[in-house]
Amino acid sequence: MTSTISLPVWLFVIIVALAVFAAVDEVFLPGLRWYLRRHVNRAIADVNARFDLELPTFQLTTRRVLIDRLVFDPEVMKTVGTVAAERGVERESLMTEVSAIAREMVPAFNAYFYFKLGYWIARRLLRGFYRVRLGFAHERAAARAPPDTAVVFFINHRSNVDYMLVTYLAARSVALSYGAGEWARVWPIRSLLRLAGVYILRRDTGDPLYRKVLERYVQMATEACVPHAIFAEGRLSRDGMIHQPRLGMLGYITKNFDPRGAYDIEFIPVATNFDRVMEERTLVANPDADFKGRGGRFIFGSTAGFVVRMAWRKLQGRFPGFGVACANFGEPVSLRAWAGERGLDFSRLDRDALFAAVEELGEELTRRIVDVVPVLAVPVVSTVLIEADGPLDREAIKRRALEWLDDARALGAHIALKEGGEAADIETAVQSLRKRRLIAERGGSFSPEERQRPLLAYYAASIRQLRTHLERKRDGSG
Repeated sequence: MTSTISLPVWLFVIIVALAVFAAVDEVFLPGLRWYLRRHVNRAIADVNARFDLELPTFQLTTRRVLIDRLVFDPEVMKTVGTVAAERGVERESLMTEVSAIAREMVPAFNAYFYFKLGYWIARRLLRGFYRVRLGFAHERAAARAPPDTAVVFFINHRSNVDYMLVTYLAARSVALSYGAGEWARVWPIRSLLRLAGVYILRRDTGDPLYRKVLERYVQMATEACVPHAIFAEGRLSRDGMIHQPRLGMLGYITKNFDPRGAYDIEFIPVATNFDRVMEERTLVANPDADFKGRGGRFIFGSTAGFVVRMAWRKLQGRFPGFGVACANFGEPVSLRAWAGERGLDFSRLDRDALFAAVEELGEELTRRIVDVVPVLAVPVVSTVLIEADGPLDREAIKRRALEWLDDARALGAHIALKEGGEAADIETAVQSLRKRRLIAERGGSFSPEERQRPLLAYYAASIRQLRTHLERKRDGSG
């Protein structure tokens, strides 16, 4: 029993490796899973208690289960059969492709990450760069959604910061699920975003398998009343205005909707605006371009580099901040009521009638977004200077800006400047534009730098569009 046994080194290494593997598999991993599950359950209980928020079962379902449900969904299987016949290939090869698409797409929502770490990160980053404001929230948008209602936030897209801004402001009422494009496919960003409930998208793909898997995932989540957030235009605005909506995601969400069914869909229009958009120069310099072909690594890398530079300046005390970031939440649209008024049943419409209905709905929601665009100081000062016939001194800028605000307020615009402190906010905006060399000061008067006029026009466009829209509504032509 006490004799010595000699073993070859290679056998000893194998035995030690197996022992370590067994210890990890039988002791460490179960303990880690128990620890994480305990914290997730505590986070869910804390969310329910503090926010009066009940997370949909779909969001708490294991990712593996969601992937299997999606892969073997009857509509997906039917599309697999059709595509296999068209391409003359075996169904099994296409099922492998569908499984890969589902694994790439489906999130792994973690309540602890979303409400603890994610919320903390969003709060720190936002407040590190901006003064965050909730300018206006319609009483129905601020109220808790009725049971069996899928809430969909329909948002304009001015900056990639929109993701964090709306998530942060809405965190006490919903846990939002977003679709993110190619920039989100970079490791480890994709893993972190999945924990926050983000599903990864390939933009503008013509693959019928991919489109069907995406369609069914969005519909499954909607039917389970998972709160969604989609960007109306589908891409960042390059001229500062809100454009006609892209209807793909809206079509997926509404395609199977039965007004007499078990659930309703409530669309909440959300308008964001910023005193400074981080991507401003790239957007204005490339008004007709997109980020396609640049790759997710370029998009993420350039954004991360900019954030790091600004953070370093902040640590050195040389960063004054980007001003105000504001979101307004407009009057919601109940799809059940909207369809009932028009005698529509989306689930029974043919392709052309469905497209027409979705187009009308998209236009209605976009008008409601424009209705509640936040009016901020930098866009107002930009408008005043762009419209001026010549240089203006500080008092003239302030006087014209305050007159513009009074006129806009009378039309029903939502002013996001501090009440009673509008003059100070305007003065701050003038100083900010001067330091950024967007305007030049000569002899105590200010005028746009000629090379920077497109950038000033970009900021002015958002509220100019708002004012034109409100004037048309007043005159009965909008």
